[in-house]
Amino acid sequence: MMISPVHRSRDIERKPEYLQPDKCVPPPSRASLGTMWFIRDGCGIACAVVTWMLVFYADFVVLLVMLVPSRDYVYSVINGTLFNTLAFLALASHFRAMLTDPGAVPKGNATKEFIESLQLKPGQVVYKCPKCCSIKPDRAHHCSVCKRCIRKMDHHCPWVNNCVGENNQKYFVLFTMYIALISLHALIMVGFHFLYCFEEDWTKCSSFSPPTTVILLILLCFEALLFLIFTSVMFGTQVHSICTDETGIEQLKKEERRWAKKTKWMNMKAVFGHPFSIAWLSPFATPDQGKADPYQYVV
Repeated sequence: MMISPVHRSRDIERKPEYLQPDKCVPPPSRASLGTMWFIRDGCGIACAVVTWMLVFYADFVVLLVMLVPSRDYVYSVINGTLFNTLAFLALASHFRAMLTDPGAVPKGNATKEFIESLQLKPGQVVYKCPKCCSIKPDRAHHCSVCKRCIRKMDHHCPWVNNCVGENNQKYFVLFTMYIALISLHALIMVGFHFLYCFEEDWTKCSSFSPPTTVILLILLCFEALLFLIFTSVMFGTQVHSICTDETGIEQLKKEERRWAKKTKWMNMKAVFGHPFSIAWLSPFATPDQGKADPYQYVV
């Protein structure tokens, strides 16, 4: 029988000499750990800064190019309030997704004491990550950027400079949703503004010169269209991943399902919290996921 690379790797991890608990440095105590999670990755930090700059640029064009010069005060107030509210929620979601521990397994916990505490029975095995010297719970994968094993890791996203895992998937989903909404809103406003400027004098429809106004609007239109497509696809794939309870890595590797199958509604509540409420849409509400099952270290 042909053995797949995944199964071959698992068979190696089962060997007692592979664990080598004496070579693992015990993880630091919780008292010595900082409370803020932040990945020091140059590419990720640059992408996160660019994300915020693009949102600020869109807000600049929407307010100073389209809404402030408008003669319709009610139109300006309603759209300005709506756009800035969605933009604020998008940036707040991005902030939470970036600075929330995605579900990192304690580094260096593959020690002799921890393995003995599992009270392994004959025939039971545990898996060790050779890169971060950790005993891996079921459905955990190692991220080469975060340099940690992440529980239910979906993927590493440079735009939020973090992995998307079980603890911050809600914030990532909200981030993609709000970015898609402000992109759609910006496109609609750009379309109405072009129609208004064609009917009126271009010198009166903006506080900037006509050439500058056109360039700013075209750039915003291109940005909004690009991110509307990108974030809509990401939002759809994330919701599908949550409903099927299968992460992006598990789908890519076609891993065999070893966990209990739940309904789509139960899977949604596991990510966004119990019970269903308006807090699902808030990046400030930490999901109350109820009493979680202990992670399975032993197979």
